[in-house]
Amino acid sequence: ATTAALVTRDLQLNVCMDAKHHKTEPGPEGQLYGQCVLWKDNACCTANTSLEAHRDQSYLYNFNWDHCGAMPEKCKRHFIQDTCLYECSPNLGPWIDQADTSWRKERIRDVPLCREDCEQWWDDCQDAVTCKVNWHKGWNWTTGTNQCPRGAMCQKFKFVFPTAAALCEQIWSGSYHYTSHHRGSGRCIQMWFDPAQGNPNIAVAQYYA
Repeated sequence: ATTAALVTRDLQLNVCMDAKHHKTEPGPEGQLYGQCVLWKDNACCTANTSLEAHRDQSYLYNFNWDHCGAMPEKCKRHFIQDTCLYECSPNLGPWIDQADTSWRKERIRDVPLCREDCEQWWDDCQDAVTCKVNWHKGWNWTTGTNQCPRGAMCQKFKFVFPTAAALCEQIWSGSYHYTSHHRGSGRCIQMWFDPAQGNPNIAVAQYYA
């Protein structure tokens, strides 16, 4: 039984989810762009995916951040980082779950985000504007890009997501879980880290696997 448990554990480490733009297995990517460069030594994303993650109207998902007017740059950088983590990180194995959508077979659920990453995201985005709590579904896609559904009101993030936990846990339908763990604790996934210090999320995945 122990061997089976170890095999399961190893399958959860250093792995890419089966989703729209992910590589089948992680490996070095020398040319990762911008904020995704943190994962260049071992990535589930290609250089092209990393470039597209930084575009306002990227072909990755045709998703428009500016659906209620221009999203401030200090807020947008968190969404870019969130996209880089999702597309590039090989350390999300313990939280990979089945997904029943046409565009991906697997998704992440309840990834324990470090408190600071979540709170900084909320702080920098509290005055940005949106019309929806869950950005995974319910948009009007008739133009080919997401628009607010009829009758949905644009309001500041701080009213749509009254707390940092609400933002992190609700915006991508439970992909993230807000934790009280701090960065460097080895108990939470960091969206942001200094690659020169190594990737702290490797140890976190090992702990939860």
